[in-house]
Amino acid sequence: MYLKDVIELGGQSLSIETGRMAKQADGAVVLRYGDTMLLATAVASHEKRDVDFLPLTVEYKENLCAAGRIPGSFFRREGKLTEKETLTSRLVDRSCRPLFAEGFSCEIQLIINVISADNMNDPDILSITATSAALMVSDLPFHGPIAGVRIGRIDGEWLINPTYEQREKSDIDLVVACSKEAIVMVEGGAGEVSEAEMLAALECAQKACAPMLAMQEQMRAQLGKKARIFEAPEKISPEFQEACHQLAQAGIVAAYEIADKKERYAALSATKAQLLAELRVKQGEQPLVGMEKKVGFVFEELKYKYMREMILSGGRIAKRAHDEVRPISIEVGVLPRAHGSALFTRGETQALAVATLGTTEDEQRIEHLQGQSFRRFMLHYNFPPFSVNEVKQLRGPGRREIGHGALAERALRGLVPDAAKFPYTLRIVSDILESNGSSSMATVCGGTLAMMDAGVPIKAPVAGIAMGLVKEGERVAILSDILGDEDHLGDMDFKVCGTAKGITSVQMDIKITSITTELMMRAMEQARRGRLHILEKMAQALPEPRAEISVHAPRITTLQIRSEFIKNVIGPGGKTIKDIVARTGCIINIEDSGRVNIASANTEATKQAVSMIQALTREAEVGEVYLGIVRKVLEIGAIVELFPGTDGLVHISELSDKRVRAVTDIVKEGDEVMVKVTAVEKNGRIRLSRKQALQQTMASSEGDAEA
Repeated sequence: MYLKDVIELGGQSLSIETGRMAKQADGAVVLRYGDTMLLATAVASHEKRDVDFLPLTVEYKENLCAAGRIPGSFFRREGKLTEKETLTSRLVDRSCRPLFAEGFSCEIQLIINVISADNMNDPDILSITATSAALMVSDLPFHGPIAGVRIGRIDGEWLINPTYEQREKSDIDLVVACSKEAIVMVEGGAGEVSEAEMLAALECAQKACAPMLAMQEQMRAQLGKKARIFEAPEKISPEFQEACHQLAQAGIVAAYEIADKKERYAALSATKAQLLAELRVKQGEQPLVGMEKKVGFVFEELKYKYMREMILSGGRIAKRAHDEVRPISIEVGVLPRAHGSALFTRGETQALAVATLGTTEDEQRIEHLQGQSFRRFMLHYNFPPFSVNEVKQLRGPGRREIGHGALAERALRGLVPDAAKFPYTLRIVSDILESNGSSSMATVCGGTLAMMDAGVPIKAPVAGIAMGLVKEGERVAILSDILGDEDHLGDMDFKVCGTAKGITSVQMDIKITSITTELMMRAMEQARRGRLHILEKMAQALPEPRAEISVHAPRITTLQIRSEFIKNVIGPGGKTIKDIVARTGCIINIEDSGRVNIASANTEATKQAVSMIQALTREAEVGEVYLGIVRKVLEIGAIVELFPGTDGLVHISELSDKRVRAVTDIVKEGDEVMVKVTAVEKNGRIRLSRKQALQQTMASSEGDAEA
């Protein structure tokens, strides 16, 4: 059955259709916004998997043919997911995953293909709504719909799904996914905005999502879709749960009083093993089928219930207060050869952040739907297995590493000075050396300190804090600087990064529907206080950026030359600039605007390169006398080269104060001759005079003699 519905959103038409493409998928829709189109499909197997998690895979793909472009790789086709595709896949996953029916364990694959791109509307935000619509027209047990919007703001005016051009001018760039009842996911950055402004943006997003949610519900009703029936996991009897509670509760309570993570986990593992052993003894030492799995499930439930009750009653792991930030220790300049480094430790989470300064040659080139762009600020986050006492094979960065790195990069990017003031490419690498929650926020703090240690004149220091929330009815607990266990067992996980002035990055995953604006404001305010506390600790370690960049970093000297002189510096086939590089060892980059960046750790080499470039780009000044070389003799005069790339005409009447019959009577090609610049015309032609140069030189000599 073919269906299509159209609404207005953000001043443009948004349509969703189903029944025309990919009809063998369980659910498929084509979403169009402007001339940007996405095909979203949802397929679930009918075989149940024996797992205790939702086997969901999300793949968002931007095909360059959608924008009329051919990939630039050797193979001329798209390869593995790009960073943006990975981040967008995460947005869809985080938005949809909590809304599938509990106990559904069939493998699910959601694929979103960008099939048309208009270079005006970013398809990433549309993928959330398109995926939800594909699920709503399928028979999968999905408790949707949801919709996604991007919120921007220019001159105080809120924008729904701003264009690429508008986003460049916006001081807020926020992606929000909403269900009918609540916000389910938030991701974005801002230019040091207040908590109240951030909440206003969220309220704007909720209103904007309403029409898209209604459209999806209407389409599902018209199709008459019913969720497929699936076999729910076997329920565990209350008697078995109570037996586990009696045997394990004391051990769980004791374990959560232990501050050290490794000791706490060891105590919990011992309690679980003891529980399993005692249950087997009660069964006459004859193990029941699936006993370990049942005990594991019940044990997790016991931990979940105890932790939440403990928190709601005012307690917390290791008896920490709800708004208390773990002890912080900071060391800067810990690596002698790195340009900037910092070791940031908060509780049992530790990040080693390293800042490296490079030249424009080190910029990352990115190929995407809009063409090519260059990235001069990069942050890479690594999470090795030893940080959580695990043994795993080392591979490339996964979705988690890319997502955490993007969050931290977004928090810091706006505080890096622009290229005109600080012409460096900057890379931060954060290696998590140990982790017990909030490692991405440790990366933000460590990255800030590493940049300051490298002498990067950032606009203001940035800190990050991970917050949690537990809510049962009217009982609410807001937690600052959460641990891994508190993240897993809570109802909301939100990370807030910013300066003392305001928020620069935010990420939220909300699992319940009863979070009010007032509650969100309380959480934001508690996060602000925690952020200020961390900034104070950072200021004690390093109050401001180093006055000079590291001695091991390249010094970049910037020159501005006229664009018409670029060819003089480059030379035929690049011969001139290659010669300068070979003789000085400097890295030289010339922009189309005439800006020249010269990079070298050797001051003398830099001075030599500057001198050579200045010699190639000197401009003749009216009234100045130069010793030039005759390059060509004409009937009307002589062409004299003042310096490489610059010459002028000495008219025959200006060769001497006496009458000249032929130019060759005075000068010949190759002669050195003193000339004075008498005029520089609008077209760039230079008029010279040998006669005036001789007169000026003679007058100067007579003056010296009289003195």
